[in-house]
Amino acid sequence: MTQTTPRVPRAPRRRWSWNDPATRALIYQILILGLVALGVWYLGSNTLHNLAARNISTGFAFLHEEAGFAIGESMVDYSPADTYGHAVVVGLLNTLKVSVVGVIAATLFGTLLGISRLSKNWLLSRLAGLYIEVMRNIPLLLQLFFWYALITEIMPGPRQALQPIPDVFVSNRGFKIPWFKGDAMDWVFGGLALAIVLIVLLAHWARRHQDATGKIFPLGRAALGLLIVVPVLAYWVSGGTLELDRPELKGFNFQGGLNMSPEFSALLLGLVTYTSAFVGEVVRSGIQAVNQGQWEAASSIGLSRARTLRLVILPQAMRVIIPPMTSQYLNLTKNSSLAVAIGYPDIVAVTNTILNQTGQAIEGIMIIMAAYLVVSLSISVFMNWYNKRIALVER
Repeated sequence: MTQTTPRVPRAPRRRWSWNDPATRALIYQILILGLVALGVWYLGSNTLHNLAARNISTGFAFLHEEAGFAIGESMVDYSPADTYGHAVVVGLLNTLKVSVVGVIAATLFGTLLGISRLSKNWLLSRLAGLYIEVMRNIPLLLQLFFWYALITEIMPGPRQALQPIPDVFVSNRGFKIPWFKGDAMDWVFGGLALAIVLIVLLAHWARRHQDATGKIFPLGRAALGLLIVVPVLAYWVSGGTLELDRPELKGFNFQGGLNMSPEFSALLLGLVTYTSAFVGEVVRSGIQAVNQGQWEAASSIGLSRARTLRLVILPQAMRVIIPPMTSQYLNLTKNSSLAVAIGYPDIVAVTNTILNQTGQAIEGIMIIMAAYLVVSLSISVFMNWYNKRIALVER
């Protein structure tokens, strides 16, 4: 007796009909995509035709030509004999510098503002609320003008510079602070970067250790030790020289130390004071989103209010804080383009100079757009990854 294999029924053939909603949706999408492609082709061909009619060359070959203009401050070596492409890199690095420092400072200051606004101290809470309401409702451009005028017009000259703490000078030439110099600088910064990586790994281990044993690892003291020990070991291994360079008044200006120009200082102060007000509200709303019972439960087991905030409330509030915080980081980065108003050589200011000299306006705008697009997408990817890591996992 032979056993017959049951026949598997064939899937019904798809019938293309206008009455089928899926078919209509597909046709509409194809038509819209075609219209978008047609519009892009028309705009591109029309632009190229108009440029050719006016004998305006196109392309990015001009980036290899000599720039011929100076840039006030740069994180890398630059001279007017360098190419336009190198000038663009200088402008991009200046934008990244003020954005990274601004994000860190705004996060720290904004977090303090958000916590202060929820303080039981009436005066501290009202002052934090007043600061937030005032700063959020003054346009950032006006704040930049205010800080720039305060530094360049109100502050005294180098000979009468203010000295709030030893070896730190404030004048109309900006801020002067002590800084390190020597052959071992690269090794020390490499050790500092390694220490930060080790702290991140240690924090991950400490969290898992606490979940498994219930014991709290002293992460703060360990992190401080790594930040000191690892760079010192890197300096010792390098065998190079390293000394503290203090600023000194010589002639009409200061020599030595680290100089923060009036343009950079005004831009950084404006971005931080403006964005921190929004960050404070984000932090406040995140803390208030945590159930009040969490405070009471932590208090019942003897935790102080500060430890409750750090160990219980903030970890839960981060799930509410991170998404809007991402928007604030993106806003700060994009708002740095207002640097052109006070003369800070960011990528917008540098590229504007380039397109004025070369006439490559379209290419210059494309460079600016591409730079901000890449930086913004990088911030979004990192913050989305972090948000996914701290999100609650549903069973």
